[in-house]
Amino acid sequence: MATVVIVDDAKFMRKTLTSILQNAQYEVIGEAENGQEAVELYRSLKPDLMTMDITMPQMSGIEAVKKIKEEFPDAKIVMCSAIGQQKMVVESIEAGAKDFIVKPFDEIRVLDAIKRVLG
Repeated sequence: MATVVIVDDAKFMRKTLTSILQNAQYEVIGEAENGQEAVELYRSLKPDLMTMDITMPQMSGIEAVKKIKEEFPDAKIVMCSAIGQQKMVVESIEAGAKDFIVKPFDEIRVLDAIKRVLG
């Protein structure tokens, strides 16, 4: 069972993703509200996959991806973006994210992206 950490500053979004993933038999082992927490959680939990919101307080998702990839080049991170954030999605992929999902979350698309990234 793959382990996942969910990063989003909105509790509702974390809850939504958690239920989608748990229904599909993924194990959600942690949650973070900002990029700084995400980096710390990645270090301590080393999940198989992390979902990362782009726009967050303290440290953006893009910054967090850069930091995580510096330390853990094999990290698998899927970005979560709102519609209209294409430029930021491109930046996140350049920073090392493997894929992205768009809010509001569509269960099938979310699971497809996660399966692709986990291989």
